[in-house]
Amino acid sequence: MSSLDYEKIKGISKEYGDAFYLLDEEALSINYSELHKAFSSIYPKMNIAYSYKTNYTPFICKKINEFGGYAEVVSDMEYELAKTVGVKANKIIFNGPYKNKTAFEELLLSGGFVNLDSQRDFEILKEIQIKYAQKSLNIGIRCNFDVEDEVVSRFGIDIDSPLFHEIIDFVKNNKNIKLRNLQCHFANRALKYWKNRAPKVFAIITKCDLQDILQIDLGGGLYGKMPPSLQGQFNNPIPSYSDYANIVATQFAEHYKDIDDKLKPELIIEPGTAIVADVMKFAAKVIDIKKVREKNIATLLGSIYNINPTLNTKNPPIEVVHEKGNISESYMDLDFGGYTCIESDYLYRHYSGKLAVNDYVVFSNVGSYSVVLKPPFILPNFPIVAMTKNNQIELIKNQEKFDDIFHTFKF
Repeated sequence: MSSLDYEKIKGISKEYGDAFYLLDEEALSINYSELHKAFSSIYPKMNIAYSYKTNYTPFICKKINEFGGYAEVVSDMEYELAKTVGVKANKIIFNGPYKNKTAFEELLLSGGFVNLDSQRDFEILKEIQIKYAQKSLNIGIRCNFDVEDEVVSRFGIDIDSPLFHEIIDFVKNNKNIKLRNLQCHFANRALKYWKNRAPKVFAIITKCDLQDILQIDLGGGLYGKMPPSLQGQFNNPIPSYSDYANIVATQFAEHYKDIDDKLKPELIIEPGTAIVADVMKFAAKVIDIKKVREKNIATLLGSIYNINPTLNTKNPPIEVVHEKGNISESYMDLDFGGYTCIESDYLYRHYSGKLAVNDYVVFSNVGSYSVVLKPPFILPNFPIVAMTKNNQIELIKNQEKFDDIFHTFKF
């Protein structure tokens, strides 16, 4: 997405309000294509399962489906969304620590993939197996093992536990149950922890003699694209798509080099941030500038919860777009505060440059977890507009109103 000039921003704000998200359709398409190509050029039998929880804006989910990707969902709400935007059951992967029984059964019976995460999931599966003993059911297991990241993940089933081996035995003793997918996911995005995923899964397949595996799903946790100003705020180098692929896809290509292509398992990755982080911007109008005890503070029609609800301390990339004819002043070490009444609500610290009331501050790299984690706190959320490939503006989420927030309450 090119830089936004004042006339373009003013045109959008006149139609949709003084704060809004802007999604770049072309950037979304490019990210998906480049990530897919990085992996498939090394190991062709691969696909992307987009992590709905990262940003479940229907426009994005629908595009991923059009690109040929899977939907990775972690709730019955996200499962309903996948169906609503047209994703077929066999392209839906159901993960997560809690699964609604009805959704669990429906997806399993429809030919989708449900990855067991717990004893509870296993008990649900056994109930379904008895109920539909004549129907072939495809399942997966979310595997929990040590990738040497010094974190004991609470997700998945410990591969050394009695439960894991009980599930394997159950599958082998029930012909209508097919173990098709081994999945894992670890939060640390560093390359060295990705390196440890595939060999562990390969070892499980060999040790347990699993012949029917169709997919090896290594989860998500990949960095997205970001400018140097943001990269420099991390304690480690930021890998590219190719860096991840050179680690992971190369392991698959080597491990299955003597296997017929038709018999090779499909490599699945579940990115969210890597695809959507840099495809969204947030534009917020400057509504006031004040000096408090020698500290310059600008108040925006926006909040830290609009761009960074995980409340990390990193400054996002910004661009200040000046109102035409506005008389700006130069500031040093100015902070951008939000509209909320939370003392720590700052969107950006230590800005130096020109600024005036009615200017806009445009924050980049805000597509990951921003929309889905924004609470209805003090103000409803702002609209989302898309810049389409033909350079047109399209409203894809309305400005939230009073009724959107309060219609579930009893007055």
